[in-house]
Amino acid sequence: MPSPFLSSEEYDERAHQLYNEGNYDDALATLREGLGLYPNATELHVGVGYARVARDEFAWARRSFEEALVLDPDHEDALAGLGETLLKFGQTSGALKSFHRILELGYQDDIELMLQVGRALFRDGLMEEAKEYFDTAVQQVPDNAEAVAMVGYTEHRLGRDDPAIATLRRALQLDPEYVEARIYLGNVLYDRGEYEAALYHLDRTTPDDHWDELGIWRLIELKKSTYRLADDDPALRPWDERLNELAGEPDTIDEMLGEIEQAVNGDAEQEAKGQLELFGALLADLSEQKQTEASHQVIGRDGRSYDGTWDEIIAQMRDASAQPAKSVQDFMQSEARRGLSLTGILISTADAESFVRGSADAGLLRILN
Repeated sequence: MPSPFLSSEEYDERAHQLYNEGNYDDALATLREGLGLYPNATELHVGVGYARVARDEFAWARRSFEEALVLDPDHEDALAGLGETLLKFGQTSGALKSFHRILELGYQDDIELMLQVGRALFRDGLMEEAKEYFDTAVQQVPDNAEAVAMVGYTEHRLGRDDPAIATLRRALQLDPEYVEARIYLGNVLYDRGEYEAALYHLDRTTPDDHWDELGIWRLIELKKSTYRLADDDPALRPWDERLNELAGEPDTIDEMLGEIEQAVNGDAEQEAKGQLELFGALLADLSEQKQTEASHQVIGRDGRSYDGTWDEIIAQMRDASAQPAKSVQDFMQSEARRGLSLTGILISTADAESFVRGSADAGLLRILN
């Protein structure tokens, strides 16, 4: 039952604590209880919006943010939340307008808010716009390593590698323990062929710092070639163990990708077959089309060229990867997971063409024809 002795601020504080603990269901229940007593409490409507976002209930979240803005049209957190939900629905112009209003109201000195807006734009692939908010944060707090690193990430995504490298190095000067920036920098340097510099940074991380297989594979490769280590060298064992952990039970991203594929490709019977059998069935259904499919050419970020049908290109990419024994479907899911962690863009694995085109949109390869 509602507790009439609690103020709206106390309900908000309780919900914040639950939210920070990751207990979104109880946070939402607390906020809704509070709104039953204080229907005009703007902060409670805003809290409901963010709890809904955490539960991926974006339509309901949008409604809560709009209700908050009816009560207070200039509420900065509601404007930021509304902008995030509008991006989810592809309403970019409305989102940018909502975000810009925050700047008009003079909240440039709210660093967390600037980073929140910048990250939302970054996830949506709006790099120039994201950089504006990250730059604003850096102007306010030049020694904030996270803000500086975010500028570096956007510079890299915009194809400005030299400034990106300089910016990421500056972030590490501000905070040498900022492993996310160090791993990102190591991968950028590796992609440029600056292997000694890449090893310098990747070798200053621990296995538990990595949540993606790419940096670990590259570090193992660099260690083996530089220090002439055998495959079973004890120095590599912790990294191999971490790889096994990451390749083990599917994480939430893997599960999300699987759910998307099931929604697009399968009815209940197909779903029961499992992802690998479903993919094989789809290829069998398309076998006749595949024989007449046009040939394409793709250039990977490592400079390698792949030619053939979309399916043949994926198979070639898999064979050239560090894990050629994987099935094609597992390879696409692994690469989509890596792409999401690097770029914030979800790459479809519904079929080979969607995967290649999605990877190109994420800047991970180029399609020549």
